[in-house]
Amino acid sequence: DILKLGGNAVDAAAAVGLALAVVYPQAGNLGGGGFLLIRLADGRAAAIDYREAAPARATRTMYLDRSGSVVKNASLVGYRAVGVPGTVAGLALAQRRYGRLPWRAVVEPARRLAARGFVVSPALAASLQKAALTPLGRFAASRRLWLRDGRRYRAGEVLRQPELAATLRRLQRYGPREFYVGRTARLIARDMRAHGGLVTRADLRRYRAVERAPLHGTYRGYGVLTMPPPSSGGVALLEMLNILERSDLRRSGYRTAPTDHLLVEAMRRAFADRSAFGGDPDFVRVPVRGLISKTYAAQRAKMIDPTHATPSAAVGHGRPQAYESPETTHFSVVDAQGNAVSNTYTLNMSYGSGVTVPGAGFLLNDEMDDFASKPNTPNGFGLIQGDANAIAPRKRPLSSMTPTILTRGGRLFLVIGSPGGPTIINTVLEVIVNVVDHGMTLPQAVAAPRLHHQWLPDMIRWEPGALPPPVRAALRAEGHRLAPRPGAFPHARTWGDAEGILVDPKTGTRLSASDPRSQDARAVGY
Repeated sequence: DILKLGGNAVDAAAAVGLALAVVYPQAGNLGGGGFLLIRLADGRAAAIDYREAAPARATRTMYLDRSGSVVKNASLVGYRAVGVPGTVAGLALAQRRYGRLPWRAVVEPARRLAARGFVVSPALAASLQKAALTPLGRFAASRRLWLRDGRRYRAGEVLRQPELAATLRRLQRYGPREFYVGRTARLIARDMRAHGGLVTRADLRRYRAVERAPLHGTYRGYGVLTMPPPSSGGVALLEMLNILERSDLRRSGYRTAPTDHLLVEAMRRAFADRSAFGGDPDFVRVPVRGLISKTYAAQRAKMIDPTHATPSAAVGHGRPQAYESPETTHFSVVDAQGNAVSNTYTLNMSYGSGVTVPGAGFLLNDEMDDFASKPNTPNGFGLIQGDANAIAPRKRPLSSMTPTILTRGGRLFLVIGSPGGPTIINTVLEVIVNVVDHGMTLPQAVAAPRLHHQWLPDMIRWEPGALPPPVRAALRAEGHRLAPRPGAFPHARTWGDAEGILVDPKTGTRLSASDPRSQDARAVGY
């Protein structure tokens, strides 16, 4: 609808982001945050950081008990798990600077969906059923809206959200700052105050989305445009691509032991560096230029034994400073002019903190879990994180979100991204490798079974079909530890849900691909 009205890809991306807050409450949101990457048809690029921020009253030890141990689920469920939301500010910043349409027009499709309702899909009905006990069942406003106080939604029923429609109407009438200084802000702050949460009206008023310089890299002649910190995804992706570029993956073949060994070893080293150096660049020095340099990758690659796994305990972080010079969801949009947007945003876990703002009709994030509650202790995704990502007031937590755009010969080639916690980074990596090295079509590259390694725990996770028996045997013989069975993951939907658009540089033909792992994802165009 937005493109038909004369809007561009940025207008459409903002409209989709707002609409997903209505129809995909597991991750689509007003109460979360994310990262949006733009490449305009003239080659200009921008990265919009609208990551959530820690409240001013947050402390480094807020999730520890008296013995110094992490309190289970304290950073995952409830009011104290909530960071200051950034979604409305981020989508509005991108749309104001790079869109064409009035803000009111961009909000209207979401408002209309919320007011008129939409048909509950089988996937959403099952998801709400699963979340009935926790997190949604723990909070009165969430029980009333999403569970109808026990009369749960079934597939085919219509879900209307009048409170959310009213919130969106306020955003239309008063502009996006209403969320941070108007009635919506008062509703958030009042509910926080009543239940021991930390987010205040002052936190909301102070929040700003930030435009940052995108990261630029290359892989086998393709240009790679991706997100800078506090997303760790772009840095890790470029580090892994730089390591892999030193080997001929096309020659070693798809899903062979030599290729998968190199993939795992590159993942292992990039995630070790993520743990050591990843953080909010406004609070800590992140050696980005060193981490994404080809010279640094060469040094990391030298440590890889081509026939033996390196135990993660023996893989510390490198010294990138030496190479320095003076329920997440994703969507991709390309318009007729060649403007492109890759956007990933989230509530963190499915349905976030479980808290719905009474009177406002939207869920709040549990993004505080993406900080290191206790440095060098696993978070909800099993990720080990260091002091650089410790909690501090107004700081933004590290993220794995990796919205990415590839160019070929200076022209748009691929727009890609994914949800999936830490597997986001490796999902984007494998899609790129599948297309560039293995010659797959985009639908093939997105659907292909995946593997994952994140340094710690020292284990290869794998999807059914990802590792044929001879490859598993060869990897074990090299010393790799494999999950005992495919799909062995502590959380659902952790294999990513890649959504992409590939543009033929010669003809301009666009081919979109939506991950078959998601029941509700769709590729659409007009």
